[in-house]
Amino acid sequence: MTEFAAPIDDILFSFRHVAEAHRVSDWDDALAADILGHFGQFAEGVLAPLNAIGDAQGARLVDGRVRMPDGFGAAYAQLAEGGWQGLRAPERFGGMEQSALVAAGVSEIFSGANHALQMVCNLVPGAIDTLLHFGTPEQQDAWIPRLASGEVLSTMCLTEAAAGSDLSAIRCKAVRHGDHWRLDGEKIFISGGDQDLSDGILHLVLARSGTMDDGLKGLSLFLCPAGESVSVTRIEEKLGLHASPTCQLAFSGAQAELIGAEGDGLRAMFTVMNHARLDVSLQGVAHAARAAQIATAYADDRVQGRRKDGSPARLSDHADVQRMLAEQAALAIGARAMCHVAFVELEEGSRPDLVSFLTPLCKLFASEAGIRAADVGIQVLGGYGYLNEYGIGQVWRDARITAIYEGANGIHERGIATRGLKGPGADLFADLIRELGSGSERVLADLSAWEDRRDHMRAAADAEALAHDFAQATARLFYLACWARCASVAAHHPEPDRITALAERVLSS
Repeated sequence: MTEFAAPIDDILFSFRHVAEAHRVSDWDDALAADILGHFGQFAEGVLAPLNAIGDAQGARLVDGRVRMPDGFGAAYAQLAEGGWQGLRAPERFGGMEQSALVAAGVSEIFSGANHALQMVCNLVPGAIDTLLHFGTPEQQDAWIPRLASGEVLSTMCLTEAAAGSDLSAIRCKAVRHGDHWRLDGEKIFISGGDQDLSDGILHLVLARSGTMDDGLKGLSLFLCPAGESVSVTRIEEKLGLHASPTCQLAFSGAQAELIGAEGDGLRAMFTVMNHARLDVSLQGVAHAARAAQIATAYADDRVQGRRKDGSPARLSDHADVQRMLAEQAALAIGARAMCHVAFVELEEGSRPDLVSFLTPLCKLFASEAGIRAADVGIQVLGGYGYLNEYGIGQVWRDARITAIYEGANGIHERGIATRGLKGPGADLFADLIRELGSGSERVLADLSAWEDRRDHMRAAADAEALAHDFAQATARLFYLACWARCASVAAHHPEPDRITALAERVLSS
């Protein structure tokens, strides 16, 4: 199996020269490179070697408690001891208080090395953000230091059996009891709903404090520590992410605290959700990069056929294999650039409507890029790709969920084609494409066609029927524009010829 190598050079190139991270006030280039280098070594030496073990063993439910695979507890202890759980937390709560851009780079490396463990750990930054935005000083003091130290991990308890995308159907009930609340109901698909890594678990639970007739306005967000009144009734048997325990939880009079205002649960919850959606985008990038890494190593080593001069050929000497390897690499680099551009816009803060438009585009494109790159990788390896030996099948299985969770991609497509066109975000998107693709006739021509299509969509009687094609075309335009930017700054990459060649392939396709 090809050992995992953190793609640090590609990440730094993308941040520095494509997304222009220097626009963000707290970007420290030298510090970012140092932090990513240190985490990359940790991921390569500690996290990645457990990936196949976790896939083979999976998480298990034993006497009502989840048991994680061999080695995961020790790896998490090292992760927490290194302070990585508090990477974004303010220093006053014991965190490192590093930039969101550095955290994004760390998150991608983590996902590429061990997506299943990343799933269990990486809801913590969203929980900390939620506490910082909506928690009382007492709630912040009680929970943020414990989350930052790794003593406590967090979950997001949203989905119910009859309430997936339709949050108005949530029935988990919250009833006030003096100065606290009690929760009754069930939640499903809860990542890390239980585990034996951390001393405690903080559940963020969306529950109904009003009546069913109140609809979404009757929902509030609660902090509910794990305890005897929160039980695991099952863990799901899944296609992938076997080491990430996906739990069904039963809340039976569980004591909880309201966070934020009563009836304001959706607004508070989306602090977690927005972080999670950008994180999923990076998971797609990580899978695309890992699939490309495995396929390239195999193709460069595998002897197959002969060259024109009669000498033995490697698989990577064949044109069709070169085409597939180039597609994988282009998807990883291009999708990463899209995510980094969105992150820089988010942190720079001057165009929030643009960020709202870019976020679902990143989730849509990057998740599908990860799945596609893994599928192409299986094809490159041929029969060996269909076996477990090289790990490319696990990449595909683990990547497949990214197009489904944190909002199925079809829902994001609908949002892009409806809500996304009602505000200024779509027009700001056109401005961004001009900025990124200013030197590319191809991109500017595609932009002109897209603007006509945007105007048609705004006037359409049934935009939802056209949503898939429009959203895919919009994401593709963003991807092409990011590759135009990559081409214009290729000289700054350690392998400039590689970036230039990939850009030519993408922009001529």
